[in-house]
Amino acid sequence: MARRPAGRRSPYADLPRAAFWRSAMRAPDEATVAALYRPKFDLTPQTRLMTAGSCFAQHLHRTLTRAGWNVLQGEGTGRLLPAALARDYGYNIYSARYGNIYTARQLRQLIEDALSDTPRPAPVWTRDGRVFDALRPTVEPHGLDSADLVQEARRDHLACVRGVLAETDVLIFTLGLTECWIDRATGLALPTAPGTVAGQYDPDTVTFHNFTYPEVLADLCASRDLLHAAGYPVRILLTVSPVPLTATASGAHVGTATTYSKSVLRAVCGMLEAQDPDFDYFPAYEIITTTAAGGPHFARNRRDPSATGVDTVLGVFAMAHGDGPAPEIAPPTEPPDTGKTAEEVACEEILLEAFRK
Repeated sequence: MARRPAGRRSPYADLPRAAFWRSAMRAPDEATVAALYRPKFDLTPQTRLMTAGSCFAQHLHRTLTRAGWNVLQGEGTGRLLPAALARDYGYNIYSARYGNIYTARQLRQLIEDALSDTPRPAPVWTRDGRVFDALRPTVEPHGLDSADLVQEARRDHLACVRGVLAETDVLIFTLGLTECWIDRATGLALPTAPGTVAGQYDPDTVTFHNFTYPEVLADLCASRDLLHAAGYPVRILLTVSPVPLTATASGAHVGTATTYSKSVLRAVCGMLEAQDPDFDYFPAYEIITTTAAGGPHFARNRRDPSATGVDTVLGVFAMAHGDGPAPEIAPPTEPPDTGKTAEEVACEEILLEAFRK
């Protein structure tokens, strides 16, 4: 065994085992998994939580709700509908019917309009004679009769969002993508390209944009500033979706495009976690994609998180906030190759696969 030179001491000498790859990753156990997440915010099941984000965030919303946490629900009419039908219409997926919010810019837009006395009208798309809100095209799966009804529904929705924001203690927001399509007429970021759910793609009406680190950082900080200026002292718990891109319009290979997107998002989260008291980061991305908690935890389609992975993510969250035991760390097993997650999620991005030639 090599001896340390006399009189020299390394700053790594007294670090815990979780700081070293070999000890932390070779055989994860309760101690190393617990070290993954050291919360800045004290959360309890009574903390008023708002959920939003990309498709992966649906797992967080569903599991926390079932576990009895105080997850706010601003548009609860869906309780009167069968569960599958309610989900089809955007109920009980998040804290309001805004659908998937893949980018920080979409979150900023939602908060701006929810807090405004004169919110911007949504761009509208059509399909088979029906009209859709381009900012949440999946919440009315069969569309509405007219553009006026779309705008009326949007105003009602934004009032519900504002009500949720006024009650929220902590917003749990899952960042999914840096890529998006922007409506040229309004400058608004869209959740998906026209032609995927409804509408028709026309390069004269939409443009592709891939957000950079400074843009994502600015959008997240602007969202916090808007809330605080309105008198809502909301703190934001960030996560990054571990789900790779279904497709990329960047011109790059989908693998490198995914790495760019997740790297930018994770870097922004790291900076805010380290330097801003209003933000924290929960490592769902690392739990699913690395060996830190016995993973990677993907289904056989190599894209969707497995049931084991989702259980581990929520186990780490509950353990860190004193609401549950450590998750069981076991070698992941391969589920049947159904192409689905542990529980079905509503996700516009998955629809892109249908356009592959």
